[in-house]
Amino acid sequence: METEEIINRVAGSSLLSLDLEEYYHPGERVVYDLKDNLFQGLILREKDFREFLKTHDWTAYQNKNVAIICSEDAIVPTWAYMLLAVKLQQYAHCLVFGSLEELERKLFDEAIAALDIEFYRAKKVVVKGCSKFPVPTSAYVEISRRLQPVVQSLMFGEPCSTVPLYKKPKE
Repeated sequence: METEEIINRVAGSSLLSLDLEEYYHPGERVVYDLKDNLFQGLILREKDFREFLKTHDWTAYQNKNVAIICSEDAIVPTWAYMLLAVKLQQYAHCLVFGSLEELERKLFDEAIAALDIEFYRAKKVVVKGCSKFPVPTSAYVEISRRLQPVVQSLMFGEPCSTVPLYKKPKE
């Protein structure tokens, strides 16, 4: 009995796999909650806040990814967030006003913006769908937006099972 050779057509195909998980920033994510700087949980006193900014050990945020929020319904002037950003900028890797989800979006947006899109020109690209790290849906939208003008075709999933998204029209 003759056995048929098993051929891995996926490995031999011209598909290029792009895994967004590879662009997950490994740095720690932390929240800075301005509620801790409020007087009686209601207002921010400028003099007290400026003193805190001078004396606080900002090195604790070295290379961390920081989301700035105020979890209390309080009167916080915009300049307070700006002062905090000025202090944290010297130490943090990434800094946003908003939730940890917004921080994750920014980290992925920065990574995708740094991609050499020309590498994908006229190629058939599969954006991998499964990952061990949380990849926000916004990252999939952004990579689609960036790749669509240059790729021959764009798919989602695994090379063995893809969902077609875009195919460049024949000229």
